[in-house]
Amino acid sequence: MRTAPGPRPGPGLPAWAYATAGVAALFVAVPVVGLLTRVPWTRLPALVTSEPALAALGLSLRTASASTALCVVLGVPLALVLARAALPGLRLVRTLVMLPLVLPPVVAGLALLTTLGRRGLLGAQLEAWGVTVAFTTAAVVLAQTFVSLPFLVLSLEGALRTAGGGYEDVAATLGARPTTVLRRVTLPLIAPALGSGTALAFARSLGEFGATLTFAGSLEGVTRTLPLEIYLRRETDPDVAVALSLVLLVVAAVIVLATRLGRSDVRGRG
Repeated sequence: MRTAPGPRPGPGLPAWAYATAGVAALFVAVPVVGLLTRVPWTRLPALVTSEPALAALGLSLRTASASTALCVVLGVPLALVLARAALPGLRLVRTLVMLPLVLPPVVAGLALLTTLGRRGLLGAQLEAWGVTVAFTTAAVVLAQTFVSLPFLVLSLEGALRTAGGGYEDVAATLGARPTTVLRRVTLPLIAPALGSGTALAFARSLGEFGATLTFAGSLEGVTRTLPLEIYLRRETDPDVAVALSLVLLVVAAVIVLATRLGRSDVRGRG
């Protein structure tokens, strides 16, 4: 069995590269350490299990799970088309899909609000049918999906472009239908990328703030997710804000570590 490849041998790195890399690592690590030094460890269990905190955490987990599932349902076919189809206008589609990566979250929320709000492009018609989207739990899910979808699509599109198409060609030659080829050949080939992309989408959904606040508001038990609860508590009760921030930090660290271990395992088996 092969082991994961180590650092590529080379002529060595200049001293300034190590020094700059150290500064970059500290730039990320020191704020995390600073947060940890402010955590009220003795009161931590009580702070993170208070009723508002549990309500916000439960809402965040439910909406992030729903938005991640929606990202998978929409993102897998979209990545397939972007990577494998030969259609006019795909470059424009790819650009539009990647826009949420660079848009300020508040702009993303405003775009959703002007589209699905009560007076929005589509929201006005939905309102006439008795369907309200903005400032509901559904709005939280849509806001999270909007900002998280590109993470999944990027992961899958890159994997689809490098995955061996020969297996798919053989399966098609043997008479397998396109859906069968996708289910039995393509998806298993890109399973590691699907897993990491799904994890990144979930993490992004869990930490979403700006688009959610703009499009869904901050109604306790309805749209107030954990990041919104942290924002509100930072002025009235900083200890609660820090404790809840630690929860998000731990969840993010676990997701990143699981993603890295999954990739290392795939390389080791390769």
